[in-house]
Amino acid sequence: MPRVSLVLGAGGARGYAHIGVINQLCARGYEIVSISGSSMGALVGGVYAAGGLDAYAEWVGKLRWIDVVRLLDLHFSHGTIRGDKVFAKLESLIGNPSIESLPLHYTAVATDLSRQKEVWFQQGPLLDAIRASSAVPGVFTPVHKAGSVLVDGAVLNPLPMIPTVAVEADMILAVDLNAADDEVASEVLPGIRHLLADRSVRANQRVGVMLSSMEVLQSALSRYKIAGYQPDLLIRIPKSLAGFHEFHRATELIDLGNRIAARQLDVFEARSQPDTPQHTDDRLS
Repeated sequence: MPRVSLVLGAGGARGYAHIGVINQLCARGYEIVSISGSSMGALVGGVYAAGGLDAYAEWVGKLRWIDVVRLLDLHFSHGTIRGDKVFAKLESLIGNPSIESLPLHYTAVATDLSRQKEVWFQQGPLLDAIRASSAVPGVFTPVHKAGSVLVDGAVLNPLPMIPTVAVEADMILAVDLNAADDEVASEVLPGIRHLLADRSVRANQRVGVMLSSMEVLQSALSRYKIAGYQPDLLIRIPKSLAGFHEFHRATELIDLGNRIAARQLDVFEARSQPDTPQHTDDRLS
Protein backbone atom coordinates (compact mmCIF):
# COMPACT_ATOMS: atom_id res chain seq x y z
CA MET A 1 0.00 0.00 0.00
CA PRO A 2 1.14 3.60 -0.58
CA ARG A 3 3.18 5.70 1.80
CA VAL A 4 0.97 8.66 2.65
CA SER A 5 1.66 12.28 3.54
CA LEU A 6 -1.47 13.27 5.43
CA VAL A 7 -2.75 16.86 5.60
CA LEU A 8 -5.32 17.44 8.35
CA GLY A 9 -7.33 20.62 8.13
CA ALA A 10 -8.82 22.93 10.74
CA GLY A 11 -12.50 22.90 11.67
CA GLY A 12 -13.16 22.68 15.40
CA ALA A 13 -15.16 19.66 16.53
CA ARG A 14 -15.33 18.36 12.96
CA GLY A 15 -11.67 17.52 13.53
CA TYR A 16 -12.87 14.33 15.21
CA ALA A 17 -13.54 13.10 11.67
CA HIS A 18 -9.76 13.02 11.21
CA ILE A 19 -9.66 10.09 13.65
CA GLY A 20 -12.05 8.13 11.45
CA VAL A 21 -9.99 8.91 8.35
CA ILE A 22 -6.78 7.76 10.05
CA ASN A 23 -8.47 4.59 11.29
CA GLN A 24 -9.66 3.81 7.77
CA LEU A 25 -6.20 4.35 6.30
CA CYS A 26 -4.57 2.12 8.90
CA ALA A 27 -7.20 -0.60 8.45
CA ARG A 28 -6.36 -0.69 4.72
CA GLY A 29 -2.64 -0.93 5.33
CA TYR A 30 -1.59 2.56 4.25
CA GLU A 31 1.62 3.78 5.88
CA ILE A 32 1.38 7.34 7.19
CA VAL A 33 4.89 8.78 6.92
CA SER A 34 4.07 12.47 7.36
CA ILE A 35 1.39 14.61 8.98
CA SER A 36 0.87 18.32 8.57
CA GLY A 37 -1.99 20.00 10.39
CA SER A 38 -3.60 23.20 11.59
CA SER A 39 -5.66 23.54 14.77
CA MET A 40 -7.60 20.29 15.39
CA GLY A 41 -5.67 18.77 12.53
CA ALA A 42 -2.44 19.46 14.39
CA LEU A 43 -3.94 18.05 17.60
CA VAL A 44 -5.29 14.81 16.14
CA GLY A 45 -2.20 14.34 13.98
CA GLY A 46 0.12 14.92 16.92
CA VAL A 47 -1.76 12.51 19.15
CA TYR A 48 -1.59 9.86 16.42
CA ALA A 49 2.13 10.45 15.86
CA ALA A 50 2.72 10.06 19.61
CA GLY A 51 0.88 6.72 19.67
CA GLY A 52 -2.12 7.87 21.71
CA LEU A 53 -4.96 8.06 19.20
CA ASP A 54 -6.95 5.10 20.54
CA ALA A 55 -6.75 6.40 24.11
CA TYR A 56 -7.69 9.90 22.98
CA ALA A 57 -10.68 8.62 20.98
CA GLU A 58 -11.85 6.61 23.98
CA TRP A 59 -11.65 9.69 26.22
CA VAL A 60 -13.42 12.15 23.90
CA GLY A 61 -16.05 9.52 23.08
CA LYS A 62 -17.23 9.69 26.69
CA LEU A 63 -17.48 13.47 26.89
CA ARG A 64 -20.94 14.91 27.39
CA TRP A 65 -21.73 18.56 26.79
CA ILE A 66 -21.37 19.36 30.49
CA ASP A 67 -17.98 17.63 30.52
CA VAL A 68 -16.80 19.84 27.67
CA VAL A 69 -17.95 22.95 29.54
CA ARG A 70 -16.03 21.86 32.66
CA LEU A 71 -12.86 21.44 30.60
CA LEU A 72 -12.99 25.06 29.48
CA ASP A 73 -11.09 27.00 32.10
CA LEU A 74 -12.22 30.55 31.32
CA HIS A 75 -9.60 33.23 31.91
CA PHE A 76 -11.86 36.04 33.08
CA SER A 77 -9.31 38.84 32.92
CA HIS A 78 -8.90 38.28 29.16
CA GLY A 79 -12.26 36.68 28.33
CA THR A 80 -10.56 33.69 26.73
CA ILE A 81 -10.09 29.98 27.42
CA ARG A 82 -6.66 28.84 28.53
CA GLY A 83 -7.17 25.17 27.75
CA ASP A 84 -4.94 24.03 30.63
CA LYS A 85 -7.28 21.17 31.61
CA VAL A 86 -7.41 19.87 28.06
CA PHE A 87 -3.63 19.89 27.70
CA ALA A 88 -3.15 18.33 31.12
CA LYS A 89 -5.32 15.45 29.93
CA LEU A 90 -3.41 15.22 26.66
CA GLU A 91 -0.14 15.04 28.59
CA SER A 92 -1.53 12.20 30.70
CA LEU A 93 -2.33 10.31 27.49
CA ILE A 94 0.80 10.91 25.39
CA GLY A 95 3.32 12.72 27.56
CA ASN A 96 5.06 15.65 25.88
CA PRO A 97 7.59 14.17 23.47
CA SER A 98 9.78 16.27 21.23
CA ILE A 99 8.62 16.47 17.66
CA GLU A 100 12.03 15.23 16.55
CA SER A 101 11.50 11.96 18.43
CA LEU A 102 8.22 11.11 16.69
CA PRO A 103 8.28 8.13 14.30
CA LEU A 104 7.03 10.23 11.37
CA HIS A 105 7.54 13.68 9.93
CA TYR A 106 5.22 16.10 11.75
CA THR A 107 4.39 19.77 11.23
CA ALA A 108 1.98 21.89 13.26
CA VAL A 109 1.14 25.22 11.65
CA ALA A 110 0.42 28.34 13.72
CA THR A 111 0.00 32.01 12.85
CA ASP A 112 2.30 34.71 14.20
CA LEU A 113 0.17 37.83 14.62
CA SER A 114 3.18 40.02 15.39
CA ARG A 115 4.99 39.17 12.16
CA GLN A 116 1.87 38.31 10.12
CA LYS A 117 3.18 35.01 8.85
CA GLU A 118 2.88 31.25 9.24
CA VAL A 119 5.01 29.43 11.78
CA TRP A 120 5.87 25.75 11.24
CA PHE A 121 6.62 23.67 14.30
CA GLN A 122 8.85 20.78 13.24
CA GLN A 123 10.89 20.50 16.40
CA GLY A 124 10.48 21.17 20.10
CA PRO A 125 7.83 20.00 22.58
CA LEU A 126 4.81 18.51 20.82
CA LEU A 127 2.18 19.95 23.17
CA ASP A 128 3.59 23.46 22.81
CA ALA A 129 3.21 23.16 19.05
CA ILE A 130 -0.36 21.86 19.31
CA ARG A 131 -1.33 24.59 21.78
CA ALA A 132 -0.05 27.34 19.48
CA SER A 133 -1.65 25.83 16.39
CA SER A 134 -5.08 25.51 18.03
CA ALA A 135 -5.32 28.89 19.82
CA VAL A 136 -8.46 30.18 18.10
CA PRO A 137 -8.36 34.01 18.22
CA GLY A 138 -10.81 35.49 20.69
CA VAL A 139 -11.60 32.07 22.13
CA PHE A 140 -8.33 30.52 23.33
CA THR A 141 -5.48 32.44 24.93
CA PRO A 142 -2.65 33.18 22.43
CA VAL A 143 0.79 31.72 22.99
CA HIS A 144 3.53 34.29 23.58
CA LYS A 145 6.96 33.06 22.54
CA ALA A 146 10.16 34.98 21.79
CA GLY A 147 8.32 38.15 20.83
CA SER A 148 5.73 36.32 18.78
CA VAL A 149 1.99 36.14 19.45
CA LEU A 150 0.91 32.74 18.17
CA VAL A 151 -2.65 31.78 17.32
CA ASP A 152 -4.55 29.22 15.30
CA GLY A 153 -2.80 28.18 12.09
CA ALA A 154 -6.13 28.35 10.28
CA VAL A 155 -5.97 32.15 10.30
CA LEU A 156 -3.55 31.90 7.36
CA ASN A 157 -3.49 28.24 6.40
CA PRO A 158 -6.33 25.90 7.39
CA LEU A 159 -5.10 23.12 5.07
CA PRO A 160 -1.27 23.16 5.14
CA MET A 161 -0.08 21.01 2.24
CA ILE A 162 3.28 22.60 1.47
CA PRO A 163 5.06 21.10 4.56
CA THR A 164 4.42 17.63 3.13
CA VAL A 165 5.97 18.28 -0.29
CA ALA A 166 9.57 17.58 0.73
CA VAL A 167 8.66 14.27 2.40
CA GLU A 168 9.29 11.09 0.42
CA ALA A 169 5.84 9.56 -0.01
CA ASP A 170 3.73 7.95 -2.70
CA MET A 171 0.75 10.26 -2.30
CA ILE A 172 -0.56 13.33 -0.51
CA LEU A 173 -3.99 12.90 1.06
CA ALA A 174 -5.70 15.99 2.43
CA VAL A 175 -8.80 16.17 4.65
CA ASP A 176 -10.80 19.38 4.27
CA LEU A 177 -13.22 19.98 7.17
CA ASN A 178 -14.81 23.06 5.59
CA ALA A 179 -16.37 21.72 2.41
CA ALA A 180 -19.71 23.04 1.23
CA ASP A 181 -22.42 20.43 0.74
CA ASP A 182 -22.31 20.89 -3.03
CA GLU A 183 -18.58 20.12 -3.02
CA VAL A 184 -19.01 16.72 -1.41
CA ALA A 185 -18.96 13.78 -3.80
CA SER A 186 -22.43 12.56 -4.78
CA GLU A 187 -21.62 9.02 -3.64
CA VAL A 188 -20.89 10.29 -0.12
CA LEU A 189 -23.55 12.91 0.59
CA PRO A 190 -26.66 10.69 0.30
CA GLY A 191 -25.38 8.51 3.13
CA ILE A 192 -25.03 11.43 5.54
CA ARG A 193 -27.56 13.98 4.28
CA HIS A 194 -29.96 13.27 7.16
CA LEU A 195 -27.21 14.25 9.60
CA LEU A 196 -26.56 17.66 8.08
CA ALA A 197 -28.04 20.52 10.03
CA ASP A 198 -28.92 24.13 9.56
CA ARG A 199 -25.98 25.89 11.21
CA SER A 200 -27.28 29.42 10.70
CA VAL A 201 -26.28 31.79 13.47
CA ARG A 202 -28.42 34.46 15.05
CA ALA A 203 -26.96 37.92 15.02
CA ASN A 204 -27.11 38.29 18.80
CA GLN A 205 -24.98 35.23 19.39
CA ARG A 206 -21.65 37.03 19.57
CA VAL A 207 -19.42 33.97 19.95
CA GLY A 208 -21.45 32.11 17.36
CA VAL A 209 -21.04 34.94 14.86
CA MET A 210 -17.29 35.05 15.51
CA LEU A 211 -16.87 31.30 15.03
CA SER A 212 -19.04 31.31 11.92
CA SER A 213 -16.94 34.14 10.51
CA MET A 214 -13.84 32.07 11.19
CA GLU A 215 -15.39 29.12 9.36
CA VAL A 216 -16.21 31.25 6.32
CA LEU A 217 -12.60 32.42 6.24
CA GLN A 218 -11.29 28.88 6.63
CA SER A 219 -13.51 27.62 3.83
CA ALA A 220 -12.31 30.31 1.42
CA LEU A 221 -8.66 29.81 2.35
CA SER A 222 -8.98 26.02 2.02
CA ARG A 223 -10.29 26.38 -1.54
CA TYR A 224 -7.40 28.70 -2.31
CA LYS A 225 -4.83 26.24 -0.93
CA ILE A 226 -6.38 23.33 -2.85
CA ALA A 227 -6.34 25.32 -6.08
CA GLY A 228 -2.69 26.18 -5.54
CA TYR A 229 -1.53 22.66 -4.77
CA GLN A 230 -3.74 19.71 -5.64
CA PRO A 231 -3.35 16.66 -3.36
CA ASP A 232 -3.55 13.19 -4.89
CA LEU A 233 -6.72 12.57 -2.91
CA LEU A 234 -8.92 15.14 -1.20
CA ILE A 235 -11.43 13.91 1.36
CA ARG A 236 -14.10 16.54 1.89
CA ILE A 237 -15.99 16.73 5.18
CA PRO A 238 -19.07 19.00 4.89
CA LYS A 239 -18.96 21.89 7.34
CA SER A 240 -22.71 21.48 7.97
CA LEU A 241 -21.95 18.11 9.58
CA ALA A 242 -21.27 19.72 12.96
CA GLY A 243 -20.80 23.10 14.54
CA PHE A 244 -17.31 24.26 15.46
CA HIS A 245 -18.12 23.88 19.17
CA GLU A 246 -19.86 20.47 19.24
CA PHE A 247 -17.08 18.58 20.99
CA HIS A 248 -19.58 16.28 22.71
CA ARG A 249 -20.30 14.47 19.42
CA ALA A 250 -16.97 12.69 19.10
CA THR A 251 -18.18 9.11 18.57
CA GLU A 252 -20.60 10.15 15.84
CA LEU A 253 -18.08 12.34 14.03
CA ILE A 254 -15.32 9.73 14.20
CA ASP A 255 -17.69 7.21 12.62
CA LEU A 256 -18.68 9.66 9.89
CA GLY A 257 -15.05 10.40 9.10
CA ASN A 258 -14.46 6.66 8.79
CA ARG A 259 -17.46 6.19 6.49
CA ILE A 260 -16.67 9.15 4.24
CA ALA A 261 -13.03 8.08 3.95
CA ALA A 262 -14.05 4.51 3.14
CA ARG A 263 -16.20 5.63 0.22
CA GLN A 264 -13.58 8.00 -1.13
CA LEU A 265 -10.81 5.42 -0.81
CA ASP A 266 -12.95 2.80 -2.56
CA VAL A 267 -13.30 5.15 -5.55
CA PHE A 268 -9.62 6.15 -5.45
CA GLU A 269 -8.38 2.56 -5.25
CA ALA A 270 -10.69 1.43 -8.05
CA ARG A 271 -9.34 4.16 -10.31
CA SER A 272 -5.77 3.31 -9.35
CA GLN A 273 -6.07 -0.34 -10.37
CA PRO A 274 -4.45 -1.20 -13.70
CA ASP A 275 -6.87 -2.02 -16.47
CA THR A 276 -7.70 -5.70 -16.73
CA PRO A 277 -6.04 -7.05 -19.89
CA GLN A 278 -8.35 -8.24 -22.60
CA HIS A 279 -7.65 -11.88 -23.48
CA THR A 280 -8.30 -13.03 -27.02
CA ASP A 281 -8.48 -16.54 -28.33
CA ASP A 282 -5.84 -16.95 -31.03
CA ARG A 283 -6.74 -20.52 -31.87
CA LEU A 284 -7.95 -21.23 -35.35
CA SER A 285 -11.63 -22.05 -35.57
